[in-house]
Amino acid sequence: MGVLITGCGSRGDTEPLVALAARLRELGADARMCLPPDYVERCAEVGVPMVPVGRAVRAGAREPGELPPGAAEVVTEVVAEWFDKVPAAIEGCDAVVTTGLLPAAVAVRSMAEKLGIPYRYTVLSPDHLPSEQSQAERDMYNQGADRLFGDAVNSHRASIGLPPVEHLYDYGYTDQPWLAADPVLSPLRPTDLGTVQTGAWILPDQRPLSAELEGFLRAGSPPVYVGFGSGPAPAEAARVAIEAVRAQGRRVVLSSGWAGLGRIDEGDDCLVVGEVNHQVLFGRVAAVVHHGGAGTTTAVTRAGAPQVVVPQKADQPYYAGRVADLGVGVAHDGPTPTVESLSAALATALTPGIRARAAAVAGTIRTDGTTVAAKLLLEAISRQRSSVPAAKLAAALEHHHHHH
Repeated sequence: MGVLITGCGSRGDTEPLVALAARLRELGADARMCLPPDYVERCAEVGVPMVPVGRAVRAGAREPGELPPGAAEVVTEVVAEWFDKVPAAIEGCDAVVTTGLLPAAVAVRSMAEKLGIPYRYTVLSPDHLPSEQSQAERDMYNQGADRLFGDAVNSHRASIGLPPVEHLYDYGYTDQPWLAADPVLSPLRPTDLGTVQTGAWILPDQRPLSAELEGFLRAGSPPVYVGFGSGPAPAEAARVAIEAVRAQGRRVVLSSGWAGLGRIDEGDDCLVVGEVNHQVLFGRVAAVVHHGGAGTTTAVTRAGAPQVVVPQKADQPYYAGRVADLGVGVAHDGPTPTVESLSAALATALTPGIRARAAAVAGTIRTDGTTVAAKLLLEAISRQRSSVPAAKLAAALEHHHHHH
């Protein structure tokens, strides 16, 4: 069974896709990826073949002045690039899974349509389900997409013998995208009843912590981790965070992230880290201060660390609210903390009640989302055509299911 997994987005959008690809490969499927060039190293690290497409998502990886793939001015170029690069990768595939940027998704769905294979769009937060939007919102998104890149999409479709398509938002997202989010952290709402929720797509991470980080952890009481992921950080984030953590008498592990955060002084109570194994580290800290992206929130909740969420954009306010509702941490009021506001939030997060609650909820977070998704893909492919490899994979999945 061949599965093409594509997407154009931040690290948080991409990591679940990498997890699914790795799981499919473990189960004997030929999973391969089309992603922006930022993710070449990550895919190599986990042994998943990848075709780089288009421009880098991360500002630091682009030429100075080069626009991001999501910019309106480059949207027709994004469409052309995906129509150009994907055909070589999709050849021989039996299904496609995608997420992220709509122009890229629409190009990929067009090619899946041409081949007559199942296409599944995935969202990582219930916030992004079409069922959460009013008809007026959907009409607006469809009109905007059609106006912005409809002509480009339809000229490329015509060149591969496909009829024109309109309502590109509906076409890319589909009526019922999959929800790859944990049911405890992101429960379905009554309006989402037809939605297939697979659970979060998590790649088990075996990477050891660096000697430097291990040494730092052992040299004192558990520190507070602070990171804003692959998005922009709030103003003066490093200074505010370090001072707020110090005010609580704790040491700090500061993630430089895409914002490039760094030290504010020579204090030996602060260690700056780059890429690090969250699954291991979050189990060894006093608390985690973060932006509330889906992937980070899931990792912290699963590790049982108390958390302070300082939401910056998109679905992050939703996750901040969920963390507060579950009682596993604190939602900071607004995106820009002061030393006082962050220190107060931390003081609450570090109380025994929240620590106990975080530990209890940790055990309820599911880790089999990629296996659930693999099964669903297999069923979709089998419905579309009965094939021997699919039967073989079904047997492997059954075997896995009984032994774990």
